Amino acid sequence: MFKSRNDYINKLHLIISVVIVIPVGLVYGYFPDSYFELFPNTIDEHNFYKAIMGLYLGFSVLWILGVVNQEYLRLALITNIIFMLGLGFGRVISILTDGLPTFGYVFGTVAELLLGFYGVWVLKRFNSSIE
Repeated sequence: MFKSRNDYINKLHLIISVVIVIPVGLVYGYFPDSYFELFPNTIDEHNFYKAIMGLYLGFSVLWILGVVNQEYLRLALITNIIFMLGLGFGRVISILTDGLPTFGYVFGTVAELLLGFYGVWVLKRFNSSIE
């Protein structure tokens, strides 16, 4: 799976993302009230969380493809950056406008921003290595 130390560095955040995003997606889809203070009451709310789960699982498949197949690595890096920084900055906006959420969401914000910026760094290295 890893051809070199650089290959490992290029793919590490994708693996970390998959290990976190798959379980979180499943929790959003099936048990949003168990770990998060989310209590869907209508079919539309349940549908919304299942759609979020689908996005999380779909992106995870792409990131797994990027880890196992070099042809998908650049696309996996770009989508991971957009996913993580999109979530992270969205949460920062929420913190600034809505207030401080529970510890899990604060931790998630920090982790998403770190993974997103790590991805930016990896993509820059990756692009310079193929030029």
